[in-house]
Formats: sequence, C-alpha cells, structure tokens
Amino acid sequence: MDITAMKIGDRAEITGYSVTSAGYRAKLLALGLTQGATIQLIGVAPMGDPMRLKVRGFELSLRREEAKFLRLKAVN
Repeated sequence: MDITAMKIGDRAEITGYSVTSAGYRAKLLALGLTQGATIQLIGVAPMGDPMRLKVRGFELSLRREEAKFLRLKAVN
C-alpha cells in the first residue's frame, strides 16, 4: 500500500521500507516509524504536503517524498 492512497482517518501497519540510504532509514526509525508500528493519517496540508501522522501516541509531519519510503499494510 502506498501512503499517498490513504485517506484521513485510515490506519496502516509499517511492514518495511523501500530502498533508501541507511542515513534516511535511521531517521525514520528515530521518529518511531519502525516495522510493526501502526500509523494513522490525521491530516494533510492544503497543498497536499506535508502529511500529519499519528504513531505511538504522538503526531509528526512528513513530506510526501519522505513518507513514500514506507511500505504499509492496511489495518481495519
């Protein structure tokens, strides 16, 4: 599942990462975006970027280009 296909309120589980640099993957991990974590899309800026996500009880914003590296599985 691609994060750009999510609608506000949708939840997804992180199943892995697309190919990216080790440094950027470390940044995603430091933000709590680890494999197995559940994210929820809670908002999108008026121009579509950045996206506001809820993960592990806190909110963070990611640009679409950054969020596209997440591999996701839909959660009901």
